[in-house]
Formats: sequence, structure tokens, C-alpha cells
Amino acid sequence: MSSHPLARLRRYDPEAIASYYRYRPWKVIWRTLVAFWYFASFVLGLKWDEWGDRVENNKGKRARQLRDILTHLGPTFIKVGQALSTRPDLVRKDFLEELVKLQDKLPPFDTPLARSIIERELDREIEDIYAEFSENPVAAASLGQVYKARLHGGEAVAVKVQRPNLKPTLALDLYILRLAAQLLRPWLPLNLGHDLATIVDEFGIKLFEEIDYLNEARNAEKFAANFSENPQVKVPQIYWRYTSSRVLTLEWIDGFKLTGMQEIEDAGIDRNAVIEIGVTSGLQQLLEFGFFHADPHPGNLFATRDGSMAYIDFGMMDQLDEQTKENLVNAVVHLINKDYLDLAQDFVKLGFLTPETDIWPIVPALEEVLGDIVGQSVREFNFKTVTDRFSELMYDYPFRVPAKFALIIRSVVTQEGLALSIDPEFKIVDIAYPYVARRLLQGESPQLRRRLLEVLFKNGKFQWHRLENMIAIARSDGNFDLLPTAGLGLQYLLSEEGAFLRRQLLLALTEDDRLHTEEVQSLWNLVKDDLKPARLFDAALGAIAHLSGESAAALLPSVATLAAFKSES
Repeated sequence: MSSHPLARLRRYDPEAIASYYRYRPWKVIWRTLVAFWYFASFVLGLKWDEWGDRVENNKGKRARQLRDILTHLGPTFIKVGQALSTRPDLVRKDFLEELVKLQDKLPPFDTPLARSIIERELDREIEDIYAEFSENPVAAASLGQVYKARLHGGEAVAVKVQRPNLKPTLALDLYILRLAAQLLRPWLPLNLGHDLATIVDEFGIKLFEEIDYLNEARNAEKFAANFSENPQVKVPQIYWRYTSSRVLTLEWIDGFKLTGMQEIEDAGIDRNAVIEIGVTSGLQQLLEFGFFHADPHPGNLFATRDGSMAYIDFGMMDQLDEQTKENLVNAVVHLINKDYLDLAQDFVKLGFLTPETDIWPIVPALEEVLGDIVGQSVREFNFKTVTDRFSELMYDYPFRVPAKFALIIRSVVTQEGLALSIDPEFKIVDIAYPYVARRLLQGESPQLRRRLLEVLFKNGKFQWHRLENMIAIARSDGNFDLLPTAGLGLQYLLSEEGAFLRRQLLLALTEDDRLHTEEVQSLWNLVKDDLKPARLFDAALGAIAHLSGESAAALLPSVATLAAFKSES
């Protein structure tokens, strides 16, 4: 066990780390100079290539140099490189090919040292735990390396062993990053640096959680429980008897890395289906479960032979509370509806603006910058576009990035970047819109039903075209069945909770002979084959029979309309 004082930290503690390095400035200065020297030499090399017209000839050399620098500087910088490796829209292709190698092709540490760590942590001999244990690691990542083994019961397992002396190394880098954030803050525009130190702290918290393998094992089981009814998402089983804070034994999963597209296609796996599983499961994590993977790079994800996706690393996870999830959905709804005053208020609730901020000057700026984000160019929508446009606002208005959302943004853009690396023509809206539309239309919870009402009504008027568009979008998802959804809608419409919607629909249907307008007719043409009006009419009559006289009378005009549609069809 390391005798270093910081090795005994159970969790990230910036005050304890600062207290230690405050009296050891030579370590801080030396580490800063080393990092500065490496990056300065890299930048000078790029400039030298430009001056000598050797950029094309030296592209491969510079990409390898960058990977070597990040590898030499250690885990913290490797983590940065891993995040960049999933952004083909931000990083040159030649650099990208080298940065991808940071995911699991790093220099391993000696196997005898790994074996001694396992034996010390689990307090028994290797031979007593594993019937077989590979001589060399099958993968080496930034924080640990993995061996393939077999338990005495015959189960194939992966054994993850943490790198030695890890906490002191991370602590020093985080201390330097925190100092840099505090020093740079006055030089950054407006509030761009307001929470920079807090973001470093959030990163530090997650890094220290990631190197606690007991915490990772708990995360894996929680993640597995969330997706227990989804056979397309695979999570390895944890073997708790052979797991500690520095050693993790889990089920071995055979699959293909998402960087090996040719292997995936040769195995007969549909890469577009893999993308859809990844994006949909990411949306579920954020908007349904609130428990999300904050580091979904290709080294942590596998495509299996049966076409499912396996998550194999659960060190960097985070949890959203119900209020934050609801505020996020509110912001999306208000963005779709182009309600920029409400959107500005959402930013206050989410922490992007302080409560005392005067939002009135910001509203027209939001409209100008985000006005066409979901307009005619809806298929061009991507999170990179949103973050680029949002960064424009940060230079002129007091926006800031809350620490909690630094991880969310990282998770979302990493998943989008991963999908782009698999399919350069990928459009996230093709998968995200049907998912969101389906969830809103199904309205599984009161919160979602309220959000649906906000989408469908504007200034007290029912927006038929929005309902039509939403149904058309949802139907583009092969998993969406309109009839059960219509049944849920009818059940809600006839309930006490649906009284407001009944009144508004009746007003909309009767106002100016609305039933014969082109909008409603086109909506009916869109859904009539799925809804089977005879069945819907019979269900409506059965439901009305159980209502009070007043409620039944209010719905009779709508049932008469259904009867007319039934006779027509």
C-alpha cells in the first residue's frame, strides 16, 4: 500500500490537497513546467511545419507526438484526450486516429505488480481466486488495466486492476488545474470563468469516484436495474467476493469495439441499429432514469453479436434529481415552441443564469441566436450547433455553466461524436425526435402529460399542426404503435385530470367549424388507418357510460364526430 498521505483520501478533497501542496511548491512548479514544456514543443512543431511547408508530410508524426505527450503526462491528460477522441467535428482526422488509441492501448504496468495488488486487496493467492489468469493484460486504460480470467466455477471474467500511485498523481494535476482556473478567471469574458474552479472540482469528484471500484460496482448494478427490461442494453454481472476498492471482477463480455466498424459489419451487425441503441439509451439515462453515463467513449462500449450494446465501465456516472429532469424537459419544450421568455426563466432554474439576472435583454438575444434551431433546418440540428451558438451568448450575457451540467454536456457531445465517428452522415434528430415525441404522446407520468399540453397549446389555442407533426415524427420510429397510445390518450381525456383538455379540444373543434379545416382533415388522414375508428368509437361509448352526466354531455359532440368518421371509413 502506498505510504503517500494523499493515497489515503477516500474522496476528492480540494482543501486537503491544497494543504498538502501548499508546503511543497517545488512539486507544483516542476509538474507545471513539464506540462508547459511538452505542449510548447508541440505547438512550436506545428508552427515549424507551417513555416517550412511540411504540414502534410508531418501530419502523422505530429499526431503521434500529441498522443505520446498525453500518455507521458498521465491519467488526467489522458482523460482529456479520450474526450477529444470522440469529436471528429472538432479534431483533425489524423489526430483522431491517434487519440482513439488512448482508450485502451496505453502502456501497461508490470503484471507481477498487478498480481501483488490483487493478492493484497483480496487477501488471498491468485490461484485460490482464479482457475486461469492471463499472463498479459488484454487492455490498458488511463486508470487501470484488464486481465481475462476464469473462476473455479468456470465463469469467464474480466479482472480490472488499478494503476499504482494513482491518487497522488491525480491530486497534483487537479490542484494545478484548479489554480489555473482561479488565475484565469479575471481574464475570461463576463461570467465564463465564474464556476471554472467548481467545474474542476466536479471533475475531481468524478475522477476519485471512478477510481473507487466498489463505487463502480454499485453503479453497474443500478444501471443494470434501470435497463433490466431492455434486452438491447447489456451490463456485466459483478462478482462481489472478488472485488475491492482497487480490484474489480466482472462478467466477461465478447463483442466488438465501436471503433472497429468493419468488424461489426463483417459480423452482420447493423451499425445504424447500434447507433440507435446508443442514442436512445443515452436519452433514457438523462430523461427517464436521471442516472447517466458521463464517459461513453468507444473503449467503454461494445456491440455484441446479437446486435445489443454492452456498457462495460461505470466509474464516471452522475444522478439528476426529478426537478432538474423536469426543468430540462421544460427547456426543450420551450425551445420547440420558441417561447424565449419561458426559456430564459428555465435557464435561471437550471443555474445557467443567477436569480437576480435581468432576463428581459436576454430574451431577444435568445430568439436571434436560437430562432432557427428547430425551424426548417430541423434535420441539421445537433448539440455541436447548440453549444457553438450558446457560446456566442456567453461573451455578451452573464451565462455560466453549472458544474452539474459540465458532465451532462460532456456525456451528450461524446455520444453524438461517437455516432458521427460510426456514421459521418448521422443526424441525432432522426433518433432523438421520434423518441421524445413518442414519450410525450404516451404521457406515462403527470409531468409528461403537462409537457404535452404545453407543446400542443399556445396562447390558449390548440396547435393542430404540432400534433400532426408529432404523430408523423413518432411514427417514423418502428417501435411506436399508435393504437395503444391513442387508448392512453382517450383514457386521460375521459379522466378528471383531463377536464381542461376536454374543454379546450371542444372549443378548438367547434370554433369556426374547425372539424372541416384542412389541418384536422390531414391529421385524420394520417392516423385513421392505425386508430381503426370503429374500435375507437366503441371504446369511447364504453368510457362515456361510466362518466357523470355533465362530463358525458360535454363529450357527446366529439363522439358524434367519431361516429361520422366511422361511417365514412
